[in-house]
Amino acid sequence: MLSYFLAVLAACANATSSVLQRKANKKVPQDENASLKQIRRLLREPVWFGGIAAITAGFLLQASALGAGELAVVEPILVLELPLTLILAARIIGSSAMGWREWGSTLAMTIGLAGLLFFLNPTAGRTDQVHVYVWIIGIGVNLALVLALGAWGRKGPAGQGGGHEGSGSRQAAVFGVAGGSAFGLTAALMKGMTSHFSQGWGAIFTSWQLYAMIATGALGMFLVQSALNAGRLIAAQPGLTLSDPIISILWGVLAFHEQVRRGMLPLVFAALSAVVLAGAVFALGHSPLLSDDDQDDGSPGSGQKSDEASPVVSG
Repeated sequence: MLSYFLAVLAACANATSSVLQRKANKKVPQDENASLKQIRRLLREPVWFGGIAAITAGFLLQASALGAGELAVVEPILVLELPLTLILAARIIGSSAMGWREWGSTLAMTIGLAGLLFFLNPTAGRTDQVHVYVWIIGIGVNLALVLALGAWGRKGPAGQGGGHEGSGSRQAAVFGVAGGSAFGLTAALMKGMTSHFSQGWGAIFTSWQLYAMIATGALGMFLVQSALNAGRLIAAQPGLTLSDPIISILWGVLAFHEQVRRGMLPLVFAALSAVVLAGAVFALGHSPLLSDDDQDDGSPGSGQKSDEASPVVSG
């Protein structure tokens, strides 16, 4: 139960981070997307540092949750970040309050998440028995996916001086999935690092997973900044929310050998629960509440492409 509680707290911290970072990125011109200029400009925004502090707290809570529980259990709980983002967006960015659609989708998401965890029922794996070649192959495949998505995202209208064809919403969605995939890898490395907890702080700081985790976490943060600058939360958040647990579950089952229920019936019900969960995430992602933050406020980054005028979603 401790891992569940810590995972919910991590979702709260991540939601706070998403809203604060989006608020800061609205002030950054889109032609600086996915560049060091974007980061330099964000460094002048105090609200952005609030977002960084929140996501740092989220990482620490996530690491604690992973130390007490399984990867395939902790990461799906983080999808609760999406309804929490809606609630905070109403307070911080000025979106409307949640209505029956949002609360209904949140209830469906909760039911789908509970069903997924119940029918999969993951059991503990062995993080200390992952072979080096498994790490190399897994990291290589995961990074290839992230880099391919990042390259695709850079082909959109935001960034590279502007003037590119394409949808800003689609670009934000692609960058969101890329960032979530990077965070899924970060979670796997974080779980690998927890195997050194029993050996003391010295073993943690000498483990290669710690430094790989920091590097992939920084990559994920960079991609999330690009997503939140290219488009609105309505486009970026669903892909970011879903891709992280999907990648993490694959790591948990394939690399850490976390066991799930066997048999056709449990797997069918788990798949149905996953469909309910994904459907609820996308329904929330289409919520007009996430589009209200894109109103023109006269700031350099507030002007959007014409395709951003209506709710479009992408994880």
